[in-house]
Amino acid sequence: MGSANPDKVAEMAQLLDGFEVLPRPESLGDVVEDADTLEGNARLKVRAVCEAAGEAAVADDTGLEVDALGGAPGVRSARYAGENATYDDNVDRLLAALDGVPLEERTARFMTVVILAWPDGREVVVEGAVEGRIGFERRGTNGFGYDPVFCPDEAPGETFATMSSEAKHAISHRGRSLRALRAALVG
Repeated sequence: MGSANPDKVAEMAQLLDGFEVLPRPESLGDVVEDADTLEGNARLKVRAVCEAAGEAAVADDTGLEVDALGGAPGVRSARYAGENATYDDNVDRLLAALDGVPLEERTARFMTVVILAWPDGREVVVEGAVEGRIGFERRGTNGFGYDPVFCPDEAPGETFATMSSEAKHAISHRGRSLRALRAALVG
């Protein structure tokens, strides 16, 4: 697994039920995510883990694209409020950036790119997306990151943080990308 984020690792392990998901090697330090795209960052992580572990690895990168902000925070979602930002710091910055923007203009989407790579260079690249809007305030305590303010179009009246894990995974960007990966592997 190419993520150092324990919340992502737990979610991916749940979604890849039936596959053995191990954390990335402890010897691997932070991977600098300086690519311009989600796919580029996922590739940086998966190649670093694949090389360190000497076996197949999975990594993802996820971004929240907000139309009123020209697609920001996008590829910088995890670092939107700065390099060492917390989830709350990022949500605070997002809500401040959208202050005064009406709900109909707060359209957004979560995008996830997942890459499975083998040491011989083979790759499977999949992606998933979910459309929604950014709420005016945090609601719910489930999930992580921007979940308390992301209101998916497919679950009116909810945020990802008010939904059960199962309901969120059924429609989420990560759920969709990992089901696509499973389909690519098992046909």
